[in-house]
Amino acid sequence: MKLSTRLDRRLDRRAKHAPISFLRPFATLMLIFVSAHAFSHGNAAPTTKSDRSIDFPDVEGYQTLVVDLHTHSVFSDGHVWPKIRVEEALRDGLDGLAITEHLEYQPHRADIIHPDRNRAFEDASASAKDSDILIIPGAEITRDAPAGHMNAVFINDANKLLNDDNAPEDQADVLAYYAATKEWPAQSAVDAAHAQGAFVFWNHPYWSRQQPDGLARMNDFHRKNAKAGKLHGIEIANGQNYSEEAHAIALKHDLAFIGVSDVHDLIDWDHPPAEGEHRPVNLVFSRDRSLEGIKEALFAKRTVVWFRNLLIGREDSLMPLLAASISVGSATYREGTQVLEVDIQNHSDATLKLQNRRRLLSWTQPMSSACLHTA
Repeated sequence: MKLSTRLDRRLDRRAKHAPISFLRPFATLMLIFVSAHAFSHGNAAPTTKSDRSIDFPDVEGYQTLVVDLHTHSVFSDGHVWPKIRVEEALRDGLDGLAITEHLEYQPHRADIIHPDRNRAFEDASASAKDSDILIIPGAEITRDAPAGHMNAVFINDANKLLNDDNAPEDQADVLAYYAATKEWPAQSAVDAAHAQGAFVFWNHPYWSRQQPDGLARMNDFHRKNAKAGKLHGIEIANGQNYSEEAHAIALKHDLAFIGVSDVHDLIDWDHPPAEGEHRPVNLVFSRDRSLEGIKEALFAKRTVVWFRNLLIGREDSLMPLLAASISVGSATYREGTQVLEVDIQNHSDATLKLQNRRRLLSWTQPMSSACLHTA
């Protein structure tokens, strides 16, 4: 039996990132192998399980945790408060969330003065205190190419990844602030993150503002850090886009597959659940439901990306997930015939396509049963 997926939605609702028309050749291959302050803005109310909740089964030996490692709030260039990010994550059934603000790019700094770059994490943690979601500390190192943008998650202090000693006095001069802060070498920021034991990944390496042709390419800066054990992952899916080239870079340089929303506005605007869409997420196979468990799993590259109903992962992570997602309820022959009726159940949110060597058999919808007929 062969397993493959389909992309039944438009491949590009927005054109602000790299084109993804080169997705098709890889599609089948991917599925087969491959401290909070006392004063905050209130708590994000836990919601009951809903149809939009992202659910995948645990695999043998590990819990399957759903995480989004790249989001933004008003503390950099996002447009919602951290509490809203937490509420959205709860509605989507996420187990872990990182709000990774740009350290150097601060377009709201005239309105929201926050010299402490840990504020988004602290506010989100306070909002999540009455829920079981895990808030992951992180930040986005923001530079021009070749370093580009990098997320550092599981950090202790975001302030140590920034040097703004020469910042302009004018709070409204966003570009001058960015110009002053990016003078500090990108390598120094990566080294500071590494000193804190951070998991560092390269963000949207195919971003057309830094790669005009929209194609990800490995460069000396990231090659050096990957070889030194200071770069650990790469985004192969970000928002509306997937990069085949980034996928290949991950395989060649032994980097973890990362898939993220990189949401700045409301998540429902970017990925409307009413239209059957979901945010891109990482499925992380953790020994337990804890921050340390997620961190260990990321460093061990036990990840699968779920992007537009496409499951992308290495064989050793993907195949156990597929095995846990599919079960056979019954298999009986129709009386007096050679027609075998097989009841197959899908325990995941992914829509799976089942085929034999000769013809299409059926679709199994998420958390439902399908009657499969073979002759």
